[in-house]
Amino acid sequence: MSDLLKDLQFRGLVNQVTDEEGLAKALEEGEISLYSGFDPTADSLHIGHLLPVLTLRRFQLHGHHPIALVGGATGLIGDPSGKKAERTLNTSDIVQNWSDRIKGQLSRFLDFELDKNPAVIVNNFDWIGSLDVISFLRDVGKNFGINYMLAKDSVQTRIESGISFTEFSYMILQSYDFLKLYQNNNCKLQIGGSDQWGNITAGLELIRKSEEDSKAFGLTIPLVTKADGTKFGKTEGGAIWLDAEKTSPYEFYQFWINTDDRDVIKYIKYFTFLTQQEIEDLENEVANAPEKRAAQKALAEEVTKMVHGEDSLKQAIKISQALFSGDIKELTSQEILEGFKDVPSTEMSSEEIGLIDLLIEAKISPSKRQAREDLSNGAIYINGERVQDLTKVISDEDKIDGKFTVIRRGKKKYFLIRYTG
Repeated sequence: MSDLLKDLQFRGLVNQVTDEEGLAKALEEGEISLYSGFDPTADSLHIGHLLPVLTLRRFQLHGHHPIALVGGATGLIGDPSGKKAERTLNTSDIVQNWSDRIKGQLSRFLDFELDKNPAVIVNNFDWIGSLDVISFLRDVGKNFGINYMLAKDSVQTRIESGISFTEFSYMILQSYDFLKLYQNNNCKLQIGGSDQWGNITAGLELIRKSEEDSKAFGLTIPLVTKADGTKFGKTEGGAIWLDAEKTSPYEFYQFWINTDDRDVIKYIKYFTFLTQQEIEDLENEVANAPEKRAAQKALAEEVTKMVHGEDSLKQAIKISQALFSGDIKELTSQEILEGFKDVPSTEMSSEEIGLIDLLIEAKISPSKRQAREDLSNGAIYINGERVQDLTKVISDEDKIDGKFTVIRRGKKKYFLIRYTG
């Protein structure tokens, strides 16, 4: 078995393979081209896309030729796989814009400048967009039996709730992608999440029927799960995006650092390029000194640096350390915005105001009596420093960059005051 397949299996990244022995032989005989598809269903990829992207990268690091397919055409249709209801259809302008943004994100992970095996980006709108309906039905659709399509999980799970002909035809379009890449790019392997197994095997069937002596393979990687049963990649604030404007590097870092002990080694195998020995050492740390959270720190640092770069990682760590130590004054106004994005906030004028009045106006304390008690008891902190002066007036010295004051009540309740002018 090739070193690459051994590494994928060690990391738990092999879910299903159509012909493992044949694929192993093909990998040992030389370089192959492979692809994975990414439909533009939003203006950014999210961390659910990371696994197939990084798997393409693993193949590239072993000398193979990765093809990232952006679904400019299939994104107009909608994949029913793993969906309980019909997707909302987007306009071609929106899908084109999203396709362009996704191309840019993919270039962070795949090397398009290598001399020997550069990655390639293709858009399936280039061959599907010009396909007329007669050609589609005669040359492509005739290869698919209705009973064969109905037996696929992606269709079966939607039969009762309903599936349109549009989404029903998605499997044929994805199969056509595989055929075109097989013909034009000598692409021998498609990879995707385990929910793509039906679409991948349908593509292999189309290649078999269309090309003599064809040799192609399919490989699926597991869908990422969490030990507590909640959905991976989702937080109370929504999805974790790869776009720093949608999910800040600090939020991204926090997502990974808060990984459950039961999941952390699995995620390190999935999402990092640490060696087997490094992973085994971290596994021992989790078993023998879980309170140090060494594995979580390694995971958060590796993935944040890979997605957002070294500088953004350093900033995320700086914000985390400042919030942990309470040394809020060390942060810039931009870092305050990132670190306190989800805490309750109140807009106020920049005029001086007594602290007790501010606590009432910002609904930090419910009454003046409670505000006085909170101050007297040492429960109020301004920018990380305890304040017990009942006559304290908020001045410019208490405003970070003249824009924010961070107030903490008790151990964990943070509030952000934003000054309007």
